[in-house]
Amino acid sequence: MKTRADKIREAEAAGLSFPFPDPPAKGAAIEVAPGIHWLRLPLPMALDHVNVYALEDEDGWTLVDTGMDTPPAREAWEAALTGPLAGRGVARILVTHFHPDHIGLAGWLVERTGAVLVTTRTSFFGAKSLQLDRWDEPPAGAVAFYRAAGYGEAEMAVLRARAKFGFARVCAPLPIGFRRIAEGDTVRIGGRDWRVLVGHGHAAEHAVLWCAADGLVLAGDQVLPRITSNIGVYPTEPEGDPLGDFLDSCVALRAALPEDVLVLPGHNEPFSGLPIRLGQLIAHHAASLDALHGALATPRTAMECFDVLFDREIGDGLRGFAIVEAIAHLNHLCASGRAERKTTGGVHRYSAI
Repeated sequence: MKTRADKIREAEAAGLSFPFPDPPAKGAAIEVAPGIHWLRLPLPMALDHVNVYALEDEDGWTLVDTGMDTPPAREAWEAALTGPLAGRGVARILVTHFHPDHIGLAGWLVERTGAVLVTTRTSFFGAKSLQLDRWDEPPAGAVAFYRAAGYGEAEMAVLRARAKFGFARVCAPLPIGFRRIAEGDTVRIGGRDWRVLVGHGHAAEHAVLWCAADGLVLAGDQVLPRITSNIGVYPTEPEGDPLGDFLDSCVALRAALPEDVLVLPGHNEPFSGLPIRLGQLIAHHAASLDALHGALATPRTAMECFDVLFDREIGDGLRGFAIVEAIAHLNHLCASGRAERKTTGGVHRYSAI
């Protein structure tokens, strides 16, 4: 298995650079630009961390993203707030998107600090609605969705066992209200103007913030340097085409942003070489789509596409991410007229056109 150092060397060879290759320790912070501090929180999954950022301002810190609501993440915040962030209050919690590793502790931090929550409308209300879903068993619609994707009894047993650990279990209750940001807005933080650019695909209405004056981009999960953002289709929108949305967003960001920026991502390390990375992401998904189209000469379920799309063994811990990504690629092939879907006995099979 490739180590973190191996992956960084590969990314550097492809044209990216990493001015801060060593991440901050738990409860510590690294200043990556004047007044901008990089912190890292633990996650209880294969991707074992999420990056958050603290921006100095006259009225206090602006915290960008929050981590998942778990005891280790709360402990890390307590260490940071009484350590490198001590002596200055928290004025704002700015959330890039509604996934639980980014918004999960927003409500707790608002309650603890008195800060204002700032995010996009979709992120706020998307998280609010997901907090209502406290299932001890997967609902019938979800069971049908995963059976249609090719889940057998063994996979369904894992799904049922994990139902109780859904979004609501790892996201603290959100405040009653928030301050909205939207495409084209300018947000003033720490003497800098940040333009809001909105991406889609990984998460609907994902906020990306760009400071043109200092060449800085707070990218969340819209652009990651060493891994690809998970692009998934879920039971909530089974016919969606998030991969098409993601590719459109990559093109739009490449047109909007200059080459010489420091990207502060939600995972991995800060990097430069944004146009190169966006091109890599577009090429990666194009190659995956072409390979999948070729494999669909024989009809396949989504589960039967794992060997085409992924270069690793997909076990229980990764299957949930893999299945929704496989469906995203299949839906995009169908939306672009390169594949068709037929359903027999409640199971979808896809064939190339």
